[in-house]
Amino acid sequence: MVPVLLVLLLALLLFGAGFALKILWWIAIAVLVIWLLGFFVRSTTATGHRSRWYRW
Repeated sequence: MVPVLLVLLLALLLFGAGFALKILWWIAIAVLVIWLLGFFVRSTTATGHRSRWYRW
């Protein structure tokens, strides 16, 4: 009975890790898209001067 429970626990752990990694990939893609949009939208101002949209 113990080996069966260990295998089920391992399967649940791997399923949870895979789900978490998939969510992290979608978050990373969303952040990249937002950064690229900000980069292209704010690359030039109305006066034609180039400016950075981030603070660092």
